[in-house]
Amino acid sequence: MKSFSLFLFSSLALSTLPSAFSCDLCGCFSPRLTVTPEKKSSFYSSLAEQFTYFSTDRLNGEKVPNPTGQFLASSNTQLVLGTTFLDQRLGLQLNLPLISRRYQRPEGFEIQRGHLFGIGDTSLLANWMILKHSSPTQNAPTPHPLWTASINLIGGLKFPTGDSSPLAEEFHEVEIEGAPESGIHGHDLALGTGSYDGIFATQCFLGYRSLFFQADLQFTWRGLGSYSYRYANDFSWNGGPGFYLLRKSTQSLALLALLSGETKSTDTFLGQSAPDTGVTSLYLGPTAIASFGRFNAQIGVGLPILMHTTAFQTTPDYRLSASFTLQF
Repeated sequence: MKSFSLFLFSSLALSTLPSAFSCDLCGCFSPRLTVTPEKKSSFYSSLAEQFTYFSTDRLNGEKVPNPTGQFLASSNTQLVLGTTFLDQRLGLQLNLPLISRRYQRPEGFEIQRGHLFGIGDTSLLANWMILKHSSPTQNAPTPHPLWTASINLIGGLKFPTGDSSPLAEEFHEVEIEGAPESGIHGHDLALGTGSYDGIFATQCFLGYRSLFFQADLQFTWRGLGSYSYRYANDFSWNGGPGFYLLRKSTQSLALLALLSGETKSTDTFLGQSAPDTGVTSLYLGPTAIASFGRFNAQIGVGLPILMHTTAFQTTPDYRLSASFTLQF
């Protein structure tokens, strides 16, 4: 029975994907943990990376030429420390992002190149596992559950610890007649929003034998940030079906077909709409997920299959993600 319980809970922990981590600015990673029944509480740490490369120019969602070769290479690395208690149904975690942005863009008739690096906006999150269920296979030669299911609710607050000074560009942006248009602006380069934001998310998992389906949803409510700039509220998600390639006691390996995306309306600056900030996007790609005892890892790629944007923007070509979680 003990080996069955260990396998069950490592199966629930199989997906270590970020909770709706598609938002390039401050999507918050929250791992699914290996819950061990003999422990009432635990600690965990995670390292999660999302790299997004932008070089496709679009005007109202349609691709247009990029004659200046403008690009943005954005890396969001999150350091996570957390703890669970009350039979591991409740938890708290702190997310500290380190953000790197390398870019090239036209500035009038000149080409500007730069690199920004620093701490992003820190988040404090609370987790509540409201459902944890299994249905064992009868008379099975191995202790694999027939059904597994879990639902985890997440809520928290994001603090304005990241550098939001690039937003000051919004005050003096002007278009020069005949000059190439830039699709990379201060709101794309800022390491933080300058606002206190609310984060609300859920993680869902349903498994049957070697098949499973998982879905993560996140809604971010934005406050008024620096320089009277307010990022629009953001709704992001990821999810899809998966299949176990390996199932041995507390070890598992699986492949997942992941569909992810986000939608947000236009930001506001000085109370007026910022027309080049609205987006609805979808990404599709494979993800490999592994769980070995108290160590979980995942790596995946997302390619854009839908990109609806407003006005002129430089949009992503691809997105890479990886995470590593160790539970103590």
